[in-house]
Amino acid sequence: MDLLPLDHPRLKENNFDLIRLLLAMAVCLVHAAELSGIESLRGLPGVLSAQVAVRAFFVVSGFLIVMSYERSSSLASYAGKRLRRIYPAYFTIVMLCAVGLVFVSQQPLADYFSLAWLKYLVANLTFLNFLQPTLPGVFESNRLATVNGALWTLKIEVMFYVAVPLIVYCLRRFRRLPLLILIYCLSVVYAELMTVKAAQTGIDFYERLARQLPGQLSYFMAGAAVFYYLPFFERRIGYFVSAAVGVLALNFLIPLPLLQPFALATLVLFFGLYLYAGNFGKYGDFSYGVYILHFPVIQLLLNSGWFTGRPWYFLFSTVSITVLGAILMWNLVEKRFLLRSSHYVGVAAQAEENVSVKQPASL
Repeated sequence: MDLLPLDHPRLKENNFDLIRLLLAMAVCLVHAAELSGIESLRGLPGVLSAQVAVRAFFVVSGFLIVMSYERSSSLASYAGKRLRRIYPAYFTIVMLCAVGLVFVSQQPLADYFSLAWLKYLVANLTFLNFLQPTLPGVFESNRLATVNGALWTLKIEVMFYVAVPLIVYCLRRFRRLPLLILIYCLSVVYAELMTVKAAQTGIDFYERLARQLPGQLSYFMAGAAVFYYLPFFERRIGYFVSAAVGVLALNFLIPLPLLQPFALATLVLFFGLYLYAGNFGKYGDFSYGVYILHFPVIQLLLNSGWFTGRPWYFLFSTVSITVLGAILMWNLVEKRFLLRSSHYVGVAAQAEENVSVKQPASL
C-alpha cells in the first residue's frame, strides 16, 4: 500500500477555506435570485450555478474528510471531530427557525406550536428535512414556503461521514485504485439511470433520487482519489488541468457524465492547492454559517416586503445579514466546540504569533 501524503506541504497552505466561502456565497446569490423572482436578478443563475457549487463542496469534502479519517487515532476520534464541526451550528439554525419564526407566522400561537411544528423540529434535527420542510403559517405568501431549502445537502454530507470508515476499510483491504474507480463509476451510472428514468416517466422523484448520496458520491470519491494520489497529481498537474478544461468545455456540447465529476474535482483542487492566496483560515471558517443561514435570511427579507422594487438593496441586505450572521455563528457557536488540535485553532494561533513577531518590543 502506498504511503499516505499526510505531511505533504500543500496540506498546510491551501485555499480550501476561501474556496468554500466563495462557493457558499455563490449558492446564496443564486437562491436570492430564484426565491425572489426579481427580473433584474435573473442573470445571476446564468453566471453562477448552485448545482456546480454544491458538487464542488462535495469534492472538497471528499479530499478533506478522507484525510481527516486517515489522520484520526480512532473511529471515536473521527466521529467526535465531525460531530463537533457540523452539528452545533446546524442545531442552532434549526432551533432559531423553529422558535423564532413564530413571530412571522400567520397562525395563532397555539396553532403554530402544533404537531406540524414538532414534526419540523424532529425531522430537521435528524437531517430528514424533506419530511417537513415548512413551519405552520410561515412564508406562505412567498414563492416557496420552505424554511431552509439549503439543508438537504447536509443529509448527504452526514451520509458521507458515516460511509467514510467503511470506504477506507475497503480501500485498505483491497487494491485502492481499482476500488476508487469502481465506486466512482457506479455512482455515475446510478445518477444517469435515475436521470434517464425521470426523463422517460416525467416523474420528478427519480430526478431527486439522482441528487442523493449514490449520485453525488462520484464527486466525493474524485476528491478522495486526489488526496490518496496527491504526489502523482502534483507531478502531472499541467496534464490534469488541461484535460479537465477540455472535458468541461466539451461537456457543454456533448454530455460526458463519466468524466465530468473528476474534471470538476481537478479544477477545484488545483485552485485549492496550487494558487495559495494566504492564510484565510486565521479569520475563521464562515462558509458553513453562510450556507446554513442564507436561505431563511432570504425568506425573511422577502416576507417583510421591504424591498419590493429595490432589487439591489435586497441583494445587498441578503449578503450583509448572511455574512454578519455567519461571523456571529462562528464566534458564538462553531469555534467553541472545536478541539485544540483543530486546523482553525492552529491557524489562528499561528496568525497571532506572526503578528506579535512583527510588532516591535515595548520598552
